[in-house]
Amino acid sequence: MNVMLFFLIFIVVVLLSAIKVLREYERGVIFQLGRFWKVKGPGLILVIPVIQQIVRVDLRTLVFDVPTQDVISKDNVSVKVNAVIYFRVLDPQKAIINVENYYDATNQLAQTTLRSVLGQHELDEMLSERERLNHDIQAILDAQTDIWGIKVANVEIKHVDLDESMIRAIAKQAEAERERRAKIIHAQGEMQAAEKLVEAAATLSQQPQAITLRYMQTLTEIAGDKSSTIVFPLPMDLIKSLIGKKD
Repeated sequence: MNVMLFFLIFIVVVLLSAIKVLREYERGVIFQLGRFWKVKGPGLILVIPVIQQIVRVDLRTLVFDVPTQDVISKDNVSVKVNAVIYFRVLDPQKAIINVENYYDATNQLAQTTLRSVLGQHELDEMLSERERLNHDIQAILDAQTDIWGIKVANVEIKHVDLDESMIRAIAKQAEAERERRAKIIHAQGEMQAAEKLVEAAATLSQQPQAITLRYMQTLTEIAGDKSSTIVFPLPMDLIKSLIGKKD
């Protein structure tokens, strides 16, 4: 009787261990006597104890932070960069058989790819063209992880950190650039004003009377400044015209 009870308990335990329930986002990679058999799930599946083994695979999008990496840019600037990677398993069989640990492998590959890609660009590109760099890194990772059954959906560079000396240097560079633009704008204004003065002088030179009128207008403006003494030159053309009238 005791042997029969023990046998029944053993059968129940074996049956319970053979029953597996996989969620909607899970798949089970089944190995039979060490060889790949098939991928099962989701739902209720049976796994023969001892003969078959199951490895669960999560098909949801996984996210991990790439640890901060020291990167030397193309223009020899040392920066610290970190990023975030979004990926998911497309082929559970490849993800389990072709690589020992697909999560760690993708993480390590992301670190080396981040350093390699950013090292080919200058600091200004890292700061201003993140969208293009994100796409470049994502394309490289996606191509290299395809053999593992992994799809890298997105890569986002989070921070590009500089040391204090480099921040001060960039601030000085920006200030110098603003001063350069201000001088160029001022020079352009002077040039345009000079061109207008040349045009005005050419117009006045064609009409001597206009020059005399302009001269008299200037005297009127000076006289209105409440000055007690006014010293002004007398144009020779005006003197000649007065002498001519006396003759």
